[in-house]
Amino acid sequence: MKKLLAKKLFSAIGSTLLVLGAFVSALAQTSGTKHQPEPVPPPAGLQLPPPPPATAIAATVNGQPIPELSVYRGLLREPPKNWPTARKEVLNYLIDNVLVDQYLIQLKITVDPKEVEERFQQIKEEAKKSGQNFAELLAKLQITEDGLRQELHGALRWDKFVLRQATDKVLLDYFQKNPAMFDGSQVLARHILVTAKDDAEGQAKIAALKKAILDQVAAAMASVPATADKAAQEKERAAALLKAFAAAAEKESACSSAKQGGAIPWFARVGDMVEPFARAAFALQPYQLSDAVKTEFGYHLILALDRKPGREAKFEEVKPFVQEVYAERLREAILAAYKPRAKIEIHAGK
Repeated sequence: MKKLLAKKLFSAIGSTLLVLGAFVSALAQTSGTKHQPEPVPPPAGLQLPPPPPATAIAATVNGQPIPELSVYRGLLREPPKNWPTARKEVLNYLIDNVLVDQYLIQLKITVDPKEVEERFQQIKEEAKKSGQNFAELLAKLQITEDGLRQELHGALRWDKFVLRQATDKVLLDYFQKNPAMFDGSQVLARHILVTAKDDAEGQAKIAALKKAILDQVAAAMASVPATADKAAQEKERAAALLKAFAAAAEKESACSSAKQGGAIPWFARVGDMVEPFARAAFALQPYQLSDAVKTEFGYHLILALDRKPGREAKFEEVKPFVQEVYAERLREAILAAYKPRAKIEIHAGK
């Protein structure tokens, strides 16, 4: 369940580059250097489906094509058996990348070709130092040198934009206003996921589930003596709520966690779950139910169970992570503003 809802945060150079993240991670396997994101090329000997034709198009975004080869490249991080389900996630990620890059081009964020070439040569040198054949790595990732340069150009353009926005003053303010994001706090929760054709249906389904659960709790509490002390009543209410919620999750939830009554492992404020889910869960008190929470997966009813406080963090110690989180929020804001009005056409998969 946690993997399903996870939304990885990427380092600046990898934030818009699924393929480059895979390439750099390949180097890290031998160099010992840790990079983000985590996807890596397949191990030698693994039987993979053949790559699609270079002319095949997976989607177009405002008229700009996304080649099937780019999707294929992104799928290399997954075992072939997972490709049918992973394809949608990879393609959506690539579509988002194009939208963000188109926005930055409109802002006239430029990159000196010398910077691209310097980074290209740096990666090439890293391959040499790690004892890997640069040409073979590119072939494994189904990308040419010019293609890699294009990907680097987009990544560096994003870096420039983030650095302009994420000044020390802005980052410090963001850090101070969102302490739970950086102090290691964690929440334990359960959830019920439903799918719907639109917001009205999703909201209605969650409202109905919430009412049914609370009605069951009220019925259970009716048998608790009114003379019972407050602590005993709260204990009974918590037990009744957990029982009713777990039963509803097993019956109604579209998530694989349904078999566990909607249980989710402990998760942090950022980096473990998609933002709307994490934000809503952290706003709840233990044994409090949320209203409908919309994410890219559907509509959720969340039951908070417990919370682990973090430790006080110093800005200087977590500044790189603050910038990483802030960059992800910038990306989300751009997509929220521009994706709904973009012309996106999905072509049939290979």
